[in-house]
Amino acid sequence: MKSKRFYPYLNYHTFATMLVLSNFKIPAFLHFGWLDFIDVMLVSLLLFQLYRILRGSVAINIFIGIITVYFLWLVMRALKMQLLSTILGQFIGVGVIAIIVVFQQELRRFLLLIGTSGFLGRNSWRQAFKALSNETSTDKIDVLAIVRACKNMSSSNTGAIIIVSHKTDLSFYINTGDTILAQVNMRLLESIFYKNSPLHDGAVIISNNEIKAARCVLPISDNPDLPNDVGMRHRAAAGITETTDALAIVVSEQTGKISVAKNGNFIFDVNGDKLKAFIEAELE
Repeated sequence: MKSKRFYPYLNYHTFATMLVLSNFKIPAFLHFGWLDFIDVMLVSLLLFQLYRILRGSVAINIFIGIITVYFLWLVMRALKMQLLSTILGQFIGVGVIAIIVVFQQELRRFLLLIGTSGFLGRNSWRQAFKALSNETSTDKIDVLAIVRACKNMSSSNTGAIIIVSHKTDLSFYINTGDTILAQVNMRLLESIFYKNSPLHDGAVIISNNEIKAARCVLPISDNPDLPNDVGMRHRAAAGITETTDALAIVVSEQTGKISVAKNGNFIFDVNGDKLKAFIEAELE
């Protein structure tokens, strides 16, 4: 008799427990599937690329502030704090226009990055075609010739600025100078930047192991974080590397020191070995 009373008692409580669990709904934010994982990874990649572009500039502080306000708005909305979430929502809505104004140069660089190195970029399709057709690359840049020319010009305090194209098409800047279309050569680079040469005032642009043009005009950077003692060559090198993926090499006329610029950031006073290693690493 005890067993007959005991089992109905268990069955009743089991049924009650199942009834309660059947009415319990898992919050929507706890559901995490493959699409959510892909979404998180893509957002993380996007934020990382933005951080790489903004790193080392004043804009990174503004970017961190905007991200903080956005996450605070998400928290307020999840907690259903209507007044504060509404105020922050209005601020974020108007903030889109402010972002476009404040991050004008950074957005330009980001869009150029997507267009030149993304999977939809024409260079990526060209590389894929070469891989399928078993084409071999014959346009490897003569790094040693560039390094030797920079070392010789450094020893004689000859000012120079050399732009090495990577993936971005620099035709606009090439057209501002005098066409050369000659293979990269140490003596030719030195003669171009010789102080009495009519081609020395401007930049040399190199692409596919060919000196495309000399006396090219480059955009000047207005980055306030650049040292006050850098001249116009360094600011031009920063300007071209802020808007393209090119590599800029500068030889100071005052000190003879060699500097390298990439993404608007400088490495000052590099020797020949470091310069060679840096160029080879960037052009891989």
